[in-house]
Amino acid sequence: MFTNSVREISVEELATKFQSGDHFILLDIREIWELDLAKIIDYRLEVLPMSRLADEGIKVLSESAKSHQAKIFVLCHHGVRSADVTKWLASQGWKNIFSVAGGIDEYARKIDSSVGFY
Repeated sequence: MFTNSVREISVEELATKFQSGDHFILLDIREIWELDLAKIIDYRLEVLPMSRLADEGIKVLSESAKSHQAKIFVLCHHGVRSADVTKWLASQGWKNIFSVAGGIDEYARKIDSSVGFY
């Protein structure tokens, strides 16, 4: 059943997931220009701007992200857009989808300032 609540992961939990080697997708939904200002570098990163997802729908997800069982952490600047996308994908049937609370800004402030700020 779909509810209005958003499942979240904290930046500390995300950092632990990076260190553990867990299999997941970090879905960065920020616009391309934002990536020039701040970006997490990791092989699990997939970039899909929210504007493109809104225009073209779930067909633009990668094959691995199209699985309703995929573990996906959605990332934006402060956590607002990622919460919206997380709610929307959950309503479409995704089971293991989480918004990164505080977004890349909080990740940069609390975990790794080298990712950048804006």
